[in-house]
Amino acid sequence: MTTQQPALTMENLTLEYPDGSDNVLTALDSVSLTVDRSEMLSLVGPSGSGKSSLISVAAGLIAPTRGSVRVDGDSVTAMSQRERAQLRRDRLGIIFQQPNLLASLTAVEQLILVADLRGDSRRTARRRAHQALEEVGLDASANRRPHQLSGGQRQRVNIARALMGSPSVLLVDEPTAALDHDRSESIVRLLRRLTDQKQVATVMVTHDTEFVPLTDTVATMRDGVLSTPVSTSAAAADALSGAQPAPALHR
Repeated sequence: MTTQQPALTMENLTLEYPDGSDNVLTALDSVSLTVDRSEMLSLVGPSGSGKSSLISVAAGLIAPTRGSVRVDGDSVTAMSQRERAQLRRDRLGIIFQQPNLLASLTAVEQLILVADLRGDSRRTARRRAHQALEEVGLDASANRRPHQLSGGQRQRVNIARALMGSPSVLLVDEPTAALDHDRSESIVRLLRRLTDQKQVATVMVTHDTEFVPLTDTVATMRDGVLSTPVSTSAAAADALSGAQPAPALHR
């Protein structure tokens, strides 16, 4: 019986920066993590703990000082810059806190632009763009520009844009930071549904621990060190039983 390999694997990742003296700043300290398909992991911790650095290294945007990243078994850290860019187009979906949509383009045009960069035909690009908008519940707003969309709708366009390459992995950095409670919940529930339906591995950085129970696993970062991920149900059970509280489920 063959065991399916994790969609995302990080092994002994260390990321160091010079601090202007003889010392170095360690943003990531020997971080190891695996995330399977259909698994949604919450990554929590204080500001400056290394969460966003981990996302950037996983996406191949920053090269680690030591260690390795693999997507579907392929080494990201061994790829050339061009190969990493192709990986982000085809197999990684990156969702940043700010959607950064182009003001002059409609929702569907934002997505068509991504498909153009992938080399899709215009007909294929438009079909895929409408399909992605439909998947996030926004096809009726396909011809609206960013100023005509709510904050939650703009974030849905951001998510749809990340789906254009049919990714194996979604890397999500604070998707609800600028949204109210109801819109935040709808975005996390959308990510939960897409993780299940598309069988992607999702890593979601968040400060909002209220929605952590909607994910499968949770890990905490502090000073560049990553805790061992635990199931969110187990963490909640520990907190309810009066055992030592799981720090990942508390602010």
